Amino acid sequence: MDDGDRTNPGPPLETIEAVFAVTDREVADGTLRYYGAPRVPPEPLLSELWPAFHEAGYELHLERRRVDESTRDGPITVHDGELSPERVGNGGTTRRGGYVLVAEPAELGIDGIPWTNVVLFLATVLSTLFVGTQWYYVDPFGDPVGATLEAWPFAAAILVVLGVHEMGHYVMSRYHRVQASLPYFLPVPTLIGTMGAVIKMKGRMPDRKALFDIGVAGPIAGLVATVAVTIVGLHLEPVTAPQSVANDPDAVEIRLGYPPMLELLAAAFDQPLYRDDPTTSINPVVVGGWVGMFITFLNLIPVGQLDGGHVLRAMVGSLQETVAALVPAVLFSFAAYLYYVGGYAGTSVSVWAIWGVFAILLAAAGPANPVDDTELGRGRIALGIVTFVLGALCFIPVPVEIIE
Repeated sequence: MDDGDRTNPGPPLETIEAVFAVTDREVADGTLRYYGAPRVPPEPLLSELWPAFHEAGYELHLERRRVDESTRDGPITVHDGELSPERVGNGGTTRRGGYVLVAEPAELGIDGIPWTNVVLFLATVLSTLFVGTQWYYVDPFGDPVGATLEAWPFAAAILVVLGVHEMGHYVMSRYHRVQASLPYFLPVPTLIGTMGAVIKMKGRMPDRKALFDIGVAGPIAGLVATVAVTIVGLHLEPVTAPQSVANDPDAVEIRLGYPPMLELLAAAFDQPLYRDDPTTSINPVVVGGWVGMFITFLNLIPVGQLDGGHVLRAMVGSLQETVAALVPAVLFSFAAYLYYVGGYAGTSVSVWAIWGVFAILLAAAGPANPVDDTELGRGRIALGIVTFVLGALCFIPVPVEIIE
């Protein structure tokens, strides 16, 4: 069969034969399968072939065939240890003990309307609007329209900082031809109305450059949006609690800790942060900026599949796993410090203990390993260092205090 035939897409057969002895091949529903035996160990084989298949628009993986596939002419006996199938009769083949290279079409674009993403986004709009009414002290049930008009700046601020962060990852994934979904927003009636947003990535990472670019794009894009939102919010009027709320003995005060970046922006624009008056607080749009900063810091924790894990893995290679193994101990130690030395309890401590558990799970799952592990250039290394410094400016030792 001619390798250029539309029924046999993919890289030229001679490219594959250099590292994989092909004895049979098939095309079904756009997926290519090459049956045969590796000439080199699996990892070097995939590293050698993956770029050619990636360029042709496919994701590649290797499978071991352990079960006989009967032929139209009856079963065929293959000697133990044989990796190559034998063709018989009417084109039937047995593939017991052999291998198959599976190349699946990479879905880089959006196929139809992503209804799941749309529904989750709309649900997150509603959840952030509802929570936003609490920050503005308005009743979402007595006057839904008025409450929505009051709360929309808060909801918009949250959605912008989260959406821009994830779209940074998505755009850079498309640039490097890595499969990625649109953002999935997570609507949960928390303090901010959501648990954030994520994108799903599929397939292998081409090289360290792609790993770095995709990892760093989210925090940088998100921080640009965060700074813009924060500056706008700092120039808006503060919110004052109604007298009925201020005098309510059962009222709960939620006190946010401020990261250095927020402090610097407030000082640069000579805007107050209203620390001393429990009845007056920053405009809720600033809370959207606060969320962007806190999420940036959390995402830059250098473990597993977090942004920081991607960036550090691209910068220092396998040394990242050593760093990741230390992160849970640091988080647990900091939680203990806050409890035993700082005198904090409840949410102030539990947030770091919970993230210590997350860090264990993420570190165990490991980082993304690029096909081409060639080291980064100095420019990207410098950008990575700057990104981690910016992330450190978003650190909030005590993110939230709940005072009853």
